[in-house]
Amino acid sequence: MTLNDLFTPALGFASLALASLACQWLAWRLHLPAILFLLLTGILVGPIGGWLSPDLFLDELLFPLVSLSVALILFEGSLTLKFSELRETGTVVRRLVTLGALVTWGVITLATHWLIGLPPALSALFGALVVVTGPTVVVPMLRTLHAKPRIAEVLRWEGILIDPLGALLAVLVFQWLIATGSGENGFLASLMIFFKVTLAGTIIGLLAGWLLALALRRYWIPEYLEVLAAIAVVLVTFSVSNHLAHESGLLAVTLMGIWLANAKGIDIDEILAFKEHLATLLISGLFILLAARLDLQALLALGWPALVLLAVIQFIARPLSVWASTLGSHLSWPERGLIAWIGPRGIVAAAVSALFALKLEQAGYEDAGLISALTFAVIIGTVVFQSATARPVAKALNVTEPEPRGLLLIGANPAALALAECLQKEDVPLLVVDTHWDAIRDARMRGLRTLCGNPLAAVVDDRLDLAGLGHLLTLTPQREWNALLCQHFRRDFPARQIFTVRTEKHQQARLKLAEAHQGQPLGPEPLNFGLLSGLISRGARFRATRFSESYDFNQWQQDTTDARMPIALISPDRHLLLLSDSDEVSPGADWTLIYLDTAEKAANGKVREISG
Repeated sequence: MTLNDLFTPALGFASLALASLACQWLAWRLHLPAILFLLLTGILVGPIGGWLSPDLFLDELLFPLVSLSVALILFEGSLTLKFSELRETGTVVRRLVTLGALVTWGVITLATHWLIGLPPALSALFGALVVVTGPTVVVPMLRTLHAKPRIAEVLRWEGILIDPLGALLAVLVFQWLIATGSGENGFLASLMIFFKVTLAGTIIGLLAGWLLALALRRYWIPEYLEVLAAIAVVLVTFSVSNHLAHESGLLAVTLMGIWLANAKGIDIDEILAFKEHLATLLISGLFILLAARLDLQALLALGWPALVLLAVIQFIARPLSVWASTLGSHLSWPERGLIAWIGPRGIVAAAVSALFALKLEQAGYEDAGLISALTFAVIIGTVVFQSATARPVAKALNVTEPEPRGLLLIGANPAALALAECLQKEDVPLLVVDTHWDAIRDARMRGLRTLCGNPLAAVVDDRLDLAGLGHLLTLTPQREWNALLCQHFRRDFPARQIFTVRTEKHQQARLKLAEAHQGQPLGPEPLNFGLLSGLISRGARFRATRFSESYDFNQWQQDTTDARMPIALISPDRHLLLLSDSDEVSPGADWTLIYLDTAEKAANGKVREISG
C-alpha cells in the first residue's frame, strides 16, 4: 500500500511537510546535518516500507516539480554571493569550479570505468553528474561545523556556483552520448549544444536580474509584493531559459541571483529571509521524495566496488582538485586540508542523474539505470562520512571558530564597563562597541576588547568580528537607538539571545516603542538604565557566585534580598546566558550567577542597602 492509497494528495503533501519538519528538528537537536535524517526517512518510507512511490504520487509532475524547486534553491543561495566577500579567496573559487571540476571529473570517470565496469561514455556522464557539491548539503554542514570564515566562504561559493556549471558539463556529455547514438558527430553536436546552453542561460539570467533590480530600485513593485515578484521572475526565467536551451535554466537563475546580490541601491533582505524558509522546505521535501525513488536492490548490488569508488572520490579526487586549485593562494595548509575533506554531493546530482538515467534508458543504454543508484551511493556515502568526521577533522586542524558563548556589548558607559569587567573575569569572550572614543579608551584601559564606531555603518559592520559571541546586549540610555540596534542584529543573533536595558517609559501611547522592535529586557523589572547608572555611581557592583552541591541556587535565593538582582548565568562550559525578568532558571552545581549587588560598604564597614 502506497501513500496514494492511504491519503489524498493534500494529506500526502501535508505528511511530507511534517516529516520534513521532524527531520530538521532532529538535526537541530543532535547537531547533525539534516540530510542524514531526510535520506533515511525517504529510504524508510520508499524502498523499505513501500509507503511512498513518488512516481505514482506525482506522476508526470515529479520532474517539473523537482526542476523548479532546484531553481528556487539555487537562486536563494546565489542571493548571498557578494563579490566583496571574494577579496582573498576569489581566485581559489574560480579555480575550484573550473580546473578543480575538470580534475574531479577526470579522476571519477577513470575510477568508475575501472571499478564499476561502466562503458567510458556512461562513466564520463556519471563523473560529470557527481562533480557538483551543492549548497543543499554544504551550507547545513557549515552551520554545525563553525569553520573559519575563509573556509566557509570558499565552500559556500563553490557549492552554489558549481551546481549550474556541473549541470552544463553533464548536459555536454549527455548530448554527446545522444548524438553519438544517432550517428552524428558527437563532439561538434555537443560543442554546439554547450555554447547554446551557456549563451541562453547567461543572457536570460543577467537580463532578468537587471530588470528585477531596476524594478526594485525604482519602486515599480510595492514592498509587500517584492517576494512574490522575485519568485515569479525566478520561475519564468528558469522555464523560458530551459525552453530555449535545455538545462540552461540553472545557470540563468544563478546568474540572476548573483546580479541582485551585487546590485546597488536595492534591499533584498526581505526576499532573502523568505527564500531561506522556502528553500529549507523544498530541500527537505525533495530529498525525501528522491530518496524514496531509490532502487535499493541496485544500490546493494554495487557491492565493494562502490565503496572503493567512494574512497577514490574522498581521498584522491577531492584532495587533488583542491591542491590544484589552491596553489599559490593565501590559504594555510590546515584550511586547504579541511576544504579538501568536505565535498558532499547534493540535490542537483540526485535530480539530474534521475532525469538523465531515465532518458538514456529510453534511448537504449542498458546500464543507464546504474547511474542513478551509483549517484545516490555517492550522495549517501559522502554525506554520512563527512558529517561524522568533518567536525573532529576541523578541530584537529584547528580551523574552527570558537563556540558562540560570549557577548557583543554595545555601550561603553560606566555601567556597561562594570558588567564587562565582571564577565571578563569569568572568562566570557567580549566585544565592547561604542561611538565615543573617550569611552572606548576607558574600556581599553581596563583590558577589554573594543571597537570604536557606529555598528550600523557599513564600514564598521564589516569589521565586526562576531566569532565566539552568542548574545547581544545594548546598554545605552537611548531607547530608540537600542531598538534600532536590536533590529539590525537579528540577522546575526537569535531573538531569544538579543537583550537591551530598560529605559524610562513614555506615558503617552504615541511615543511608546512596540515591544517587537526591542530586545528582551535585562534583569528584573525595576532595573532600567537610569537606576543602573545611579547604583553603579554610588558603589553598586556586579559580582559572581559559583554554585556547588553544598550551596545551590535555591539557597542563594533564600539568602538574597532586594539588594541583589540576577543578571546572567554562566554554564559549567563557560557559555553565557543573559536573564530577563520572565526567565525561570534552576542552575545546578558549577554554574555561575552574575548579579548586581546594590549594597554599598560604608566607611565603618557596615553594609547598607542602596534604594533606587
